[in-house]
Amino acid sequence: MRSRLFWKVYLTIIASLVLVVVAGAVLLRLGPGGDDFGWNERRQHFVETYFASPGDREALAGDIGRLAEALRIDIGVFDADGSLIASAGAPFPEQIETLQRRRGLERGYFIAGTLSDGSSLVARFQEPVDGRDSRNPLIPISLAAVIIGLAAYPLVRSLTRRLERLRNGVETWGDEARLPRVAVEGKDEIAALAAGFNRAAERIERLIEAHRSLLANASHELRSPLARLRLAVDRQADRPSEALRAEIVRNLAEMDELVEEILLASRLDRLDALEHTEPVDLLGLAAEEAAFADLPDEAISVSGACGMVQGDARLLRRMIRNLILNAVRHGAPPIDIRLAQEAGTAIIEIRDHGPGLPPGIGERIFERFYRPQGASEAAGGWGLGLSLVRQIAEKHGGTVMLHEIAGPGAGFEIRIPLGADHDRFETAANVSK
Repeated sequence: MRSRLFWKVYLTIIASLVLVVVAGAVLLRLGPGGDDFGWNERRQHFVETYFASPGDREALAGDIGRLAEALRIDIGVFDADGSLIASAGAPFPEQIETLQRRRGLERGYFIAGTLSDGSSLVARFQEPVDGRDSRNPLIPISLAAVIIGLAAYPLVRSLTRRLERLRNGVETWGDEARLPRVAVEGKDEIAALAAGFNRAAERIERLIEAHRSLLANASHELRSPLARLRLAVDRQADRPSEALRAEIVRNLAEMDELVEEILLASRLDRLDALEHTEPVDLLGLAAEEAAFADLPDEAISVSGACGMVQGDARLLRRMIRNLILNAVRHGAPPIDIRLAQEAGTAIIEIRDHGPGLPPGIGERIFERFYRPQGASEAAGGWGLGLSLVRQIAEKHGGTVMLHEIAGPGAGFEIRIPLGADHDRFETAANVSK
C-alpha cells in the first residue's frame, strides 16, 4: 500500500496536468481565431463577392476549381438540404452530415462561408498554413500530459520511498541499543535530511553514552564521601568531637561540589551555544579567584594582562577556579597565573610547582573521572574539574592543553578568542592611564 505522502505528491502532479489540459481547451475556445483562424467576417465577405451567382452550377464549378487551385485547398459546396453540389480538389462525401461530429465538422474541415442561396461552402487545407496543422491541438497536449504523468510515477515513488525509510528509521528509535542510521542516497535535499538525521543520531548516542558514563562514575565517586560521612556520623553520635564534626562538614562539602559539577557538566552537554554572553575581564576574574583560594600571598600570584573576551562570566570564573583547585590538590605552591594576548587570542597560563603529572598521561587528564592505572581510592582521581575546564573553554571557542614547562610541577594553557569589545576596552584603558 502506497503512503499518503506518495499519493498526495502524485495526485498533485496529475491534477496539475489536468488543469493544464483544461486551461488549454478553454484558451482554445475563447482565444482569437479558434477554428476560424480569426478572419470570419472577411472570409464571408470574400465568399459572397467571389461566388456572386451561386445558382449557375457550371460557373460555380469553375469558380471553386480556380479557387482550389490558387489556394491549394479542397472545396465543396453543399446546398441548403446538405447535398453536395460541386467540389474541387480531394473528393467530398455526398452529404454534409457525414462530416459533422458532435460540436463541429470532422477534423480539418471548416465552413468557409454561406452563399446567398443558403448553400454552404466547406473547405479543407491540403497543407498546414503558417506552421499550423489541422489537428486538434488538445490531442498532443493531452498525450504529453499522459506521458508526464506516467514518467512522474517512478520519480515520485523513488522520492517518497526514501522518505518512508527515513520515517521508519525515526520510528525505530528506542527499539535497539544503538540508534539506527539511514542510507544517504543522492545529493538532493532528502539526502541532506538523511545525513542530518544520522548526525543527530550520532550526537544523541554520544550524549546518552556520556550521561551513562557520568552517572556511573558519579555514583562511584559518591561512595567514598558517603561511606566516610556515615562512619563520622556514627562516631559523632557515640563520642562527639570537633574533629569528627569537621570531617562531616568536609564530606558534605565534597558531595555538594561533586553534585554541582555533575549538574554543570550535564547542562554543558546540552548547550549548543552560550545562553548569556557579555564582555569579561579575565585578569579581574583571575585576581578574584586567587584571593578566594585561601592561600598566602606568596603562594599564588597573578601577572600580565589581556583584552576582554565575550562570554559567560560565571562559566569563565568556574574554569579559572577549577584550574587553581587542581593546582592546590594535585600540585604544590607557588601557583603562578599569567595572562597574555596574541593574535586576537587571550592566553591564560596556570602553573604549580608540585610533583608534576604521571608519565604518559597526556590528554587523558581531561577525561571525566580519570584515575591513573594503579592509583588507589585514597590517592583519588581528577574527577570532573579538568573536564569542565575543557568544556567551558570549547563553549567559548577556545582550547585548553597541557603546557610544556621546564622544572617541577604541571602547567595548563587556555586560549580564548578576544571579544568584539576588545578594542574599545584597550582604548578606555589607555585613556584612564
